[in-house]
Amino acid sequence: MQRLSPAEKYRFKRQLEELEQVSGQHTELISLYIPPDKQISDVTAQLRDEYSQSSNIKSKQTRKNVLSAIESIMSRLKYFNQPPENGVVFFVGEGKTDGNKTEMVSEIIEPPIPISMYLYRCDSSFYIEPLKEMLEEKDVYGLLLIDRRECTIGFLHGNNIEMAAYMTSRVPGKHSRGGQSAGRFERLIEVAANEWFKKAGEKASQLFLNKENLRGILLGGPGPTKRTFANKDYLDYRVKDSLIGIYDTGYTDEFGLGELVDTAIDDLEEMDIIREKKVMNRFMRELKKSSGLAVYGEEEVQRALMIGAVDELILSDELRKYKVTFTCDECDHQGEETVKDLKALTCPECDGPVTITEKKDMLEEYADMAEEVSTEVTIISNETEEGSILLDAFGGVAGILRFKIR
Repeated sequence: MQRLSPAEKYRFKRQLEELEQVSGQHTELISLYIPPDKQISDVTAQLRDEYSQSSNIKSKQTRKNVLSAIESIMSRLKYFNQPPENGVVFFVGEGKTDGNKTEMVSEIIEPPIPISMYLYRCDSSFYIEPLKEMLEEKDVYGLLLIDRRECTIGFLHGNNIEMAAYMTSRVPGKHSRGGQSAGRFERLIEVAANEWFKKAGEKASQLFLNKENLRGILLGGPGPTKRTFANKDYLDYRVKDSLIGIYDTGYTDEFGLGELVDTAIDDLEEMDIIREKKVMNRFMRELKKSSGLAVYGEEEVQRALMIGAVDELILSDELRKYKVTFTCDECDHQGEETVKDLKALTCPECDGPVTITEKKDMLEEYADMAEEVSTEVTIISNETEEGSILLDAFGGVAGILRFKIR
């Protein structure tokens, strides 16, 4: 799979979100998936057939909209000798978009990985599920925490840590009395511990072996127990072969899953959540030591970007603002605003409704500025602790500088 840069991944995600918001009054929105091995001539032939059948639609307005959408796709297909390497997807139709205004939507998407299906669908919404699946992190890591008291099993995928099972043992604590009874009690404890580890190992093996796309397993816990557990045959041999490492953690409950991921940070560099943690840790270090290389806030970061001072730009994926130009429908006033809610935008002169003539996502605006000065961009999910800190404490915009600025 082609690995998208954070900015490319965000653009793709936002493009799909906007398409998801489009709604047709009837079944007049066309989704057309063309795989890379499909002949363009065959697609055009089917569209002509669909055009002929759509001429019989009873509703005059729906018929007009569907025919216009098919005509638009056929005119675009004339520029293709063959589909692109990963195929191509058309989303075309008359529908309601931002501000509940009806307009002709026409989007052509070349997906980041090849599509395998050929599909023509005419509906009241665009069919984007196959493309949304491409955004999902496919690689999964197993997480296992264990000691003599409890066991927690979980999974790490993308930015999410999911707890799959939590178990507690009945292994007694150490016996305080001396004498022969103490020895017998210690033997009973070891028998109980052995049974507990067998039970925990069977449960972990079952969950891990049934998980698709499992790339490896992290094992953690306090003290030496976890290594004893790993060295014996409590886990299925296939699970043992998948162990990436054994790590010291202070907790073996759900909280410990996050601690385990943090501890194993150097062994999981490809995961989104790890890249995000590393960047935010670097930013916080610069901030705490007052090096002058940490900057945050929209105005300060924009100023630093414009002079090429930003080495790493850090953005929250919840920075949902748009930079728009518009014309008032009533007084013809033209203006430019930065807004969160496009539907709430009205004319600042007469408070009348407006027509948006140009719209740009502010996060994309930042990413474009960064690209011009060769600045790395990290976009952090608000679902993580780091993402929440970035958004709540720093307004969703921060940066690590190449050099100090005044």
